[in-house]
Amino acid sequence: MVFDSDQPRDQLARRATELFSSRGYAAVTVQDIVAAAGVTKPTLYHHFGSKLGLLRVVLQELFAAFAVRISAAATYRRGNLAQTLIAVATAYFDHADEEPAFHRLLMLLWFGPPDSEERGVAIGHFELQHALFVQLFTAAADEHGNMRGRHEAYAATFLGMVHTYIGLRLNGHARLDRKLTQRAVHQFMHGILS
Repeated sequence: MVFDSDQPRDQLARRATELFSSRGYAAVTVQDIVAAAGVTKPTLYHHFGSKLGLLRVVLQELFAAFAVRISAAATYRRGNLAQTLIAVATAYFDHADEEPAFHRLLMLLWFGPPDSEERGVAIGHFELQHALFVQLFTAAADEHGNMRGRHEAYAATFLGMVHTYIGLRLNGHARLDRKLTQRAVHQFMHGILS
């Protein structure tokens, strides 16, 4: 986690991430966060301005390293779509193992109330992920003509599959190992009848 020092700012961010991911943003109060971090409310307001400002910083900082990782993995490897998708799924699954609270928080925000202020803070992160997959499938369509015009659907489907497996892992129902990754990509590439 990027918030690894004992400084008040990092303590607030770390504890907020844990609380938001375990109870949901709306259910956590500023008092809950400062009590867990062992600081005062003025300290939170000094560093973040508000609870929403704290969420904004948490998402920006945690997502920055993740975005670099998935962007590198989502660079289409000419002639090998399956290997590219395995690299992407592996990047997601490894990161979910390293930062489970972050991934649970993202899912809570994605499936949260559509007009909530917290989802509004997170929407750009969801759009970036989708755009990376659209770009990947658009590039792959140059070699796989039957994919043309379907890049939006493929992006949504693949991203949904990846997040479903992460959700299963976060709830103790799956182990995101190499075998599962290969099987999931194979099924995505060939459909359920393969």
